[in-house]
Amino acid sequence: MKELLNKKIWFLTGTQHLYGQETLNQVSDNAKKVIKGLNNSQHIPFEIVYQPILKTQEEITQVCVEASSNEDCIGVIAWMHTFSPAKMWINGLKKLQLPLLHLHTQFNNEIPWSTINMDFMNLNQSAHGDREFGHILTRLGIKRKTVVGHWQNETIQQSIGYWTRAALGYYEMQNLKVCRFGDNMREVAVTEGDKVEAQIQFGFSVNSLDASDIVREIKTLSSKEVTSLMKEYEESYTLENQLKEGGDMRQSLYDAAEIELALRCILERGNFKAFTDTFENLGELKQLPGIAAQRLMADGYGFGGEGDWKTAALTRVLKVMSIGLKGGTSFMEDYTYHFNEKRPLVLGSHMLEICPSIAEKQPSCEIHPLGIGGKQDPVRLVFNAPAGEAINLTLVDLGNRFRFILNEVDALPITEVLPQLPVARVLWDCKPNLEVATKAWMLAGGAHHTVFSQALTTETIEDLAEMTNIELLVIDQNTELRNFKVTMAALNQH
Repeated sequence: MKELLNKKIWFLTGTQHLYGQETLNQVSDNAKKVIKGLNNSQHIPFEIVYQPILKTQEEITQVCVEASSNEDCIGVIAWMHTFSPAKMWINGLKKLQLPLLHLHTQFNNEIPWSTINMDFMNLNQSAHGDREFGHILTRLGIKRKTVVGHWQNETIQQSIGYWTRAALGYYEMQNLKVCRFGDNMREVAVTEGDKVEAQIQFGFSVNSLDASDIVREIKTLSSKEVTSLMKEYEESYTLENQLKEGGDMRQSLYDAAEIELALRCILERGNFKAFTDTFENLGELKQLPGIAAQRLMADGYGFGGEGDWKTAALTRVLKVMSIGLKGGTSFMEDYTYHFNEKRPLVLGSHMLEICPSIAEKQPSCEIHPLGIGGKQDPVRLVFNAPAGEAINLTLVDLGNRFRFILNEVDALPITEVLPQLPVARVLWDCKPNLEVATKAWMLAGGAHHTVFSQALTTETIEDLAEMTNIELLVIDQNTELRNFKVTMAALNQH
C-alpha cells in the first residue's frame, strides 16, 4: 500500500490582474513558500504541488479540469492570496471532481504595525478574498473542508494532514473492488444493503465468487508453496504445540496455509482489495478462514464477516487512510459487556477474524473448536490489543440513504487471564459512557460490525463523510441523548 503515499495534492492560489506584475510575482513567491512550509510538516503525508497562480477564468477552468483528470492528484487546496472575483471560479469549480480544501490563511502571521501601508494591504487580502471564495462555494453547493489559521501553525498543518488522508480514502473508494465469497449470513438485516446505490454513492463495486473457487485454486498449489508459508507462520508467531512439526493438528495448519494462498491468488488476480466470507457458505472448504483473513487484513485488505461487504470496504478504506501512522485498524464486533457499576466496558472480538495490526504483543497461533459452520477446527491468531484512544466506525444502509456512525472509545489493558477465550480481543470504555453511547448507537441504527482504529481520528472521518456526502453521527465525550435525538430527527426530515 505504501505506493499510495506517492499521490499528490495540487495547490491553487487565487488572485487577479488588477494589482500589477510586481504584486503577482510576490503572490507567486509567497505561495511557493507556503507550499514548502506545508511540505516540511510531519503532519502532511503527501506532496503538495505548486500550480501557477490563477488570474483568469480560463486559467482556473483549465487547472480544475487537469487536476480532475490527473491520476496522481487526489485533491486540491485553494487559497485566495488577494481578492479573486468568484465569478471567475464558477466554471472551473463545476468541473472539479476532486475533494477540495479551502485554506483560509495569509502569508504573514501578524500585522506589521510600523510599516503597514496600502501596498501591503493590496497584497494580503485573504481576509476578504477567501470570503468571496467561500460564498461561491456555498452558492454552488460544493462540499469542502475549511481550515482557518496561519499556515505555519502546527494545528493547522495537522488539520490539513487529516484531510489529505481522507482524500486518499476517497480516491481508494473510486477504485475499490470487493469480493464476496458466498452470501450474507441468513436472516441478518444489517449486513444487507443496496450494492448499486453504494457504488453510485461511494464508487466501490461489490461482486461475488464462491467457496468452490477457493477450493479450485487450492488444487493448483504446490506443497512447496504451502510448506514455505507454514515456515513463515512458525517464524512470525508463537505456535502452540499441536500445530508444530509432529503435532497432532499439524495438518490443520497446512489446510489453513492452503486457504490463505488460494485467497491471495484470487484477490490479486481479480484486483480485489477487500473480501467477505460466511460460515454458512463454505462448500468443500475444510475450515473457516481464520488466520488467512487476519493476515490478509494485516497486509491492507479489507474484510467483513458473515458477508458484510460494507464493513469490508470500510476496513480497506480506513487502512489506506492510516498508512504510515502508529496504531492498527481492524474489522471488529461489539461482542459482550462488562456491566461493572464503577466502569462498564465492552469486550470487542469476533469468531476469528481480528487483524494483528492491533496486537499488543506477538500473537500466538492456535487451533480451537468453532461451534458453528460444521467444519473442522480453524486456525487463528490470538492476542490482546494495546491500550489507547480509538474509534469505532460503522456504515449502515437506512433504505433511503447511507449513514456513518462513530463512537470514540478508550482501549484499556486486559489485566485478566482469559485461558478459555481463544480469540483476539480488545477491551474498551465507550465515550461518554457505555449507557449513553449504546443508546445513541442503537437509536442511530448502528451495526454490530464496525471498523476499530487506533490510528485515525474523528476529524479524518468527518472529512471523509463530507467528501462522500454521507451523514455522520458522532458519539463522543460531549454526547447528550436529548440533543442526539434532536440531531437525528433533523436528519430524518432532511
